[in-house]
Amino acid sequence: QVQLVESGGGLVQPGGSLRLSCAASGSIASIRHMGWYRQAPGKERELVAGITTGTLTNYAASYADSVKGRFTISRDNAKNTVYLQMNSLKPEDTAVYYCNARPPFALLNWGQGTQVTVSS
Repeated sequence: QVQLVESGGGLVQPGGSLRLSCAASGSIASIRHMGWYRQAPGKERELVAGITTGTLTNYAASYADSVKGRFTISRDNAKNTVYLQMNSLKPEDTAVYYCNARPPFALLNWGQGTQVTVSS
């Protein structure tokens, strides 16, 4: 099965930016629905951004209300990588971030995630 490796997290001040990457060990071109999830301490894992590949390079993105206008998801099927550009970060964005498939596609094995900490 495809393995996922997330990277790019770190400690950033409020208002700062980070770009997360999710590298897959195999092709994700056939997995049309991919997403970024996050899990904050003591909370359930939640989907924050999704991307769906249409035809060729066309795709549709969707976002949770809490990140809309600040986060941008993208994917490069040639590199088997999904990205999450996060701007105007807030302390409440602090969480471990994961990428994975989205329904109706079956979830892949979860990667180790990448920690994002927003603090002054």
